[in-house]
Amino acid sequence: MNFNNFALNQNILKALEDIKYTKTTSIQEKVIPLILKGEDILAKSQTGSGKTASFVLPILNQFIEDEKVKVKKKAFISTIILTPTRDLTIQVAQTFELFSKYLDKKPKVVTVIGGLEIQQQLLDIQSGCDIVVATSGRLLDIIDKKQINLSFVKNFILDEADKMLDLGFADELDLILEELPKQRQNLLFSATYPDKMMKIASKITASALKVEIQKEAPTVQDIEQRVIEVNKENRSPLLRFLLKTNKWNQVLVFMANKRATDNIAAKFRKHGYLAESFHGDLDQEDRNYTLDEFKKKNIKILFCTDIASRGLHIDDISCVINFDLPRGTDSYVHRIGRTGRAGKKGEAITFIDHEDIMHFKLIEKRCNLDITYEQIEGFELRGEIKAKEKGSAPIKGKRKSKKDKLREELAKKGNNEV
Repeated sequence: MNFNNFALNQNILKALEDIKYTKTTSIQEKVIPLILKGEDILAKSQTGSGKTASFVLPILNQFIEDEKVKVKKKAFISTIILTPTRDLTIQVAQTFELFSKYLDKKPKVVTVIGGLEIQQQLLDIQSGCDIVVATSGRLLDIIDKKQINLSFVKNFILDEADKMLDLGFADELDLILEELPKQRQNLLFSATYPDKMMKIASKITASALKVEIQKEAPTVQDIEQRVIEVNKENRSPLLRFLLKTNKWNQVLVFMANKRATDNIAAKFRKHGYLAESFHGDLDQEDRNYTLDEFKKKNIKILFCTDIASRGLHIDDISCVINFDLPRGTDSYVHRIGRTGRAGKKGEAITFIDHEDIMHFKLIEKRCNLDITYEQIEGFELRGEIKAKEKGSAPIKGKRKSKKDKLREELAKKGNNEV
C-alpha cells in the first residue's frame, strides 16, 4: 500500500516523496488509519518495522487539523512521546522535522533528555511547544520543578515500551500519568509484550485495540548474509581487506565492548580510514556529533556496541559486520537490521572462529538460516577446535570447612573458643 491511500495532508505526502518513502510497512498499513480515527493502540511489531513513522505521520496530520481551529496564540503541549534512550528520542524528534518540511506552520518539537543542560530545555518548553519527545527520567525532573503543563495533552505515546521496562519505567509511570488529562489518545509500541508490559498497559488504557504484526523477517531474508571463518587475531587485517575489495559506502561494525570499539577505531584511523567509535560511555554531545557525522557520510566506518542495534535509523548502511558475535538471536537480528532498510539491499558479514561455531549454529537454527561458511584466501582459519578440559574432581576432606576457617580466624584474634 502507498501513503497516498491514507487521508494525510498533501504537504506531508510531498515530504515523503522527497525521500522516496512511498510504500507502507505492515505496521504502518494497519496502525495509521486507526490513529487517524482516534483509537487507542497496543501495537506489537519488531524493531526496524517502521513503528516511528506509523505514529509520527498521523500525529503531524492531527496537528495540521488542530491549527485550522486553534484560537490560542501560544503553543501548548498536545503530544508526549516517551522513549527508552536519548539517541532514539533525538531520532523521533528529527523524524517530525523531516516529515513536516513543507508544512505552512511546523510544530515546535522539544527534545527532553539527560546528558544535556536542563536550563535550555526548560526555556524551550516555557516559550511554548507542541510536541515533547522525552526520556522519562528527565521529564520527571522537569515535572518536579513544576515547569511543564501537560493538562492539554491529547496524545500519549510509548515507543519501544518493552525496552523501557528494563530501565525502571514502571516505577516512574504513575508519576507521569498523574500529570496527564484522563481523556487522551494512548499509543503503545513494543517488540514484545511480557506480563509486566501488559500491567503497565492496563494502567494507561483499558480500551486499546491490539495490533500484532508477526515477524516478517525482513531483517533476515532481505539481507545477503555471509559467515567468514577467521582466527581472532586476523579479523582486523581481514576487515581492511574487505573494505578495500568491496564498494561499501558506510559500514557498521559491532564489537563486544566499549573499550574494544575505541581501540580498533583508533587503529583504523592510523591506517587512513574515516573511522569512529560509538558506545554508551560517550557523553551526549559526542554521541549526537558522531551519529550526525555518520549520517552525513563524513564517517565511513562506525565501530559500535549493541547500543546502535535497536531503534537507530541510519539510511544507506552498505554492510554490517559482526566483528564479535552477538549474545543471542534477537541481538543478531537487530544488528543486521541496520542495513537493507526501506526496501534497499544490504549485506551482513559475521566473523567466527573455532570457539564461535557452536554458538552461531544456535543462532542459525533459531533464525531458520542456512548459510554456507566461507574462508578468504590469505586469512584462512587455522588450528583445530580445542577440546574442553575437565577439571579434576574435588578431593574430599582437603578443602577447609567454614567451621575450620572460623576457628583459624578466632585463633588469630587470640580467642580459642568455638
